[in-house]
Amino acid sequence: MNDIAKHQTLKTIFGYDSFRPGQEEVVNALLSGKDVLAVMPTGAGKSICYQLPALLLPGITIVVSPLISLMQDQVQALIQMGVRAAYINSSLTENQCRKALANACEGMYKIVYVAPERLLTPNFLRFSHSVKISLLCVDEAHCVSQWGQDFRPSYLQIQQFVSQLHQRPPVGAFTATATQRVKTDIRQMLQLNNPLELTTGFDRSNLFFEVQRMEEKEKYPCLAAYLGDHPTATGIVYCSTRKKVDEVYEKLCNANISAARYHAGMPAEERQRNQDAFLFDQARVMVATNAFGMGIDKSNVNFVIHYNMPLDLESYYQEAGRAGRDGQPADCILFYSAGDVRTANFLIDNSEPAAGASPEEVEIQLARQRDRLRQMTFYCHSRYCLRGEILNYFGQRQQSRNCGHCSVCQPDQQRASVVKMAAQKAAKYKDLAEKDLNQEHLQKLKDLRLQLARQAGVPAFVVFTDTTLRAMCSQLPKTRNELLEIPGVGVRKCEQYGDAFLALIQTF
Repeated sequence: MNDIAKHQTLKTIFGYDSFRPGQEEVVNALLSGKDVLAVMPTGAGKSICYQLPALLLPGITIVVSPLISLMQDQVQALIQMGVRAAYINSSLTENQCRKALANACEGMYKIVYVAPERLLTPNFLRFSHSVKISLLCVDEAHCVSQWGQDFRPSYLQIQQFVSQLHQRPPVGAFTATATQRVKTDIRQMLQLNNPLELTTGFDRSNLFFEVQRMEEKEKYPCLAAYLGDHPTATGIVYCSTRKKVDEVYEKLCNANISAARYHAGMPAEERQRNQDAFLFDQARVMVATNAFGMGIDKSNVNFVIHYNMPLDLESYYQEAGRAGRDGQPADCILFYSAGDVRTANFLIDNSEPAAGASPEEVEIQLARQRDRLRQMTFYCHSRYCLRGEILNYFGQRQQSRNCGHCSVCQPDQQRASVVKMAAQKAAKYKDLAEKDLNQEHLQKLKDLRLQLARQAGVPAFVVFTDTTLRAMCSQLPKTRNELLEIPGVGVRKCEQYGDAFLALIQTF
């Protein structure tokens, strides 16, 4: 595949001059027809790894994705970049699905996202037999493994689907979190053929990890103190139960903190409304169970606080990893109390077994869940580097024993300690990268972005990320060509929004 075409597409569509670590290797492998198993941390740019080859290959790329919100966000972002894409899932009527597949057959779309449950339906199979499928990608590939924390039986249909295709396309499997056991499962369950295996590393150096052990009654005052110390920060507060979500949400509202909530016990319309309020920067704090977040591509999340201990380190790292996707410093704080273990055991004992699982399989699943819970509890009590504990769990060796960026290695840098709360004094955590930026100019750029996003009916970060706005603020481009040099500004977005941003920057 022409190297010039590859870099030209990266620049004109996605707005980047160069690939991030691992991206080009994966792109080259898929373009050459090779299977891929890529483990890349949240925010490392997994989607470009299959979206770029999809644009260069002759036929259609199918992307299997587990969540409606994930598909909608990805398709929305692609359309903003000038790429025609569609999704097939239960949010569409049967007529809409048929229309989307008919359009795809006529060559209208390069990328079609599909829920795994749809793969073996007669309509989708007919479609897949009548078009050239150049690439099949599996997002959140750990869902295929019973060793993983998000096992979904519907993912087992993927291999059945591939085996029914007239010609097997290269298969790319992508995930942010996978232990060695889960990687082995992905290879076997998807029957990957001598794949390129790439792990770009689990470390997210911009994240500060902290565990605070405390009494249950100390948690809310500690949360309130943190939010008071960071009055403009945007973030997620994860709770283990719906009841706790409602309780924390109501306390925040009573304290006049702009908050939204999300859990499976709420009507679907209210969940969607609250999710949009968070994505569109109308609520700065989202209080939620783990039902919220997978596929939420909001780049400017400054903190993730776990009000209760999660069931396993995979879930914790995936949820904590929703902070700092723009590469800016962000806080990942876990409030731990002894009651969290009791709640976790209750949730495991009362979890829904996988459909069609035998009693023996259910017992094995429960044993695995309890084992993962033990590992999670060890993390909460660890006296060693928290970053190192996470990396070791995922089979990666830490470069140094002291990361200098967690509450064990730097106890004086703690963000939400009970001691600080009791003293009513917190050291302000300032983003060093923004010290040299004109904050008034940056805010004006953010206000313009919000205005344009509302006109387009998309979340603000879909227009431009905070990282892109900071680069504009720093470099102050005067022409469209100079604007195109800003990372994250592609040709389509430059045409769509460039003049408005350049006019504003002129006033600086």
